[in-house]
Amino acid sequence: MDVFDYQQLVKATGSFSPSRLLGKGSHGSIYKGILEENKLVAIKKSSSLGTDHVSADNSKKLENEISVLSSLRESPYVINFLGTSHYHHNSNCKEKNRVLVLEFMPNGSLHDLLHVDATPPPWPKRVEIAIQIARAVQFLHEGKPLVIHRDIKSANILFDINWKAKLADFGLSVLLADSSSHDHATQPAGTIGYLDPSYTTPSKLSTKIDVFSYGVVLLEIISCQKVIDISRSPSSIVEWAVPLIEEQRLMEICDTRIALPTFMEGTIKHLLYVAARCVSCREENRPSITEIVKGMDKNCLVERVQMPSWTSLMRSVILTRRPRELAEQWQQAKCDDANCDISKGMKAYLWEILAYITTLE
Repeated sequence: MDVFDYQQLVKATGSFSPSRLLGKGSHGSIYKGILEENKLVAIKKSSSLGTDHVSADNSKKLENEISVLSSLRESPYVINFLGTSHYHHNSNCKEKNRVLVLEFMPNGSLHDLLHVDATPPPWPKRVEIAIQIARAVQFLHEGKPLVIHRDIKSANILFDINWKAKLADFGLSVLLADSSSHDHATQPAGTIGYLDPSYTTPSKLSTKIDVFSYGVVLLEIISCQKVIDISRSPSSIVEWAVPLIEEQRLMEICDTRIALPTFMEGTIKHLLYVAARCVSCREENRPSITEIVKGMDKNCLVERVQMPSWTSLMRSVILTRRPRELAEQWQQAKCDDANCDISKGMKAYLWEILAYITTLE
């Protein structure tokens, strides 16, 4: 962790200019900063608006975020913590608070992608995002110390320059020395709609709180419906979607703005069943995040959204729009040979893709 000079960060943000404001969280504002050699960073400082009590609470959350991020090793699924800086409130340089310096995430949030952008994300990208979020939560829950995020939601999932999803905003997170310990001083907190309704007292703090929130995000990714929508009955996405899943009306949940290819139906159904288990009102019925990730691996979800190098011919099918001709070439390559490095399940899946793309001709 680096310690930055505060004046350097003032200069990097244009004196925290409103034009550099990237967004406002529950406890602070985030600004775009340009350091030496044009390195882009995100700079967060706690909000001083409101009463002294509110301001002190925001500062406490920022300090907590620094503590949590400092305890984590680097992960491709969690926003990268670059360092911190003390800043000064007045001319006599009395220290008031600290500033947090983070990796710059240029492509916005999952919330924006689902609810603001005009073009809906394609289905393979949605699956990829679901996997990346699951791995972020797994990283937190299997780490030492264990971390419970407590505020997993689409607005806290950001995209880097390569459109990889990363979990951010650790102001409400809790560090636990081990999986059996509980912080009884920590009051329940989170965001309505994503917050586990059974999390009513400090003693109910557990990793299953994050699992519930992850289930809500899964429903949001697949449906592109708002988590709370007063124009919908019921207004809660959980209360709306779970009965449909139980009645096997799964396709009614899927975003209708973009067609769901036949070869992706099994994958989306799997994710909806996972989501239903995650948001179960009975905590003991919810899977652990480790079980969720293992289920994704078992069902080849990673393979289904990440084409390896030996499927370059598949890319040619899409790019050249000559599916029938190239499908014949691929068949002649004898991929059924015993030495072929494609698993049987993956072969079947790729043939499904070929069959689907061929219909586009």
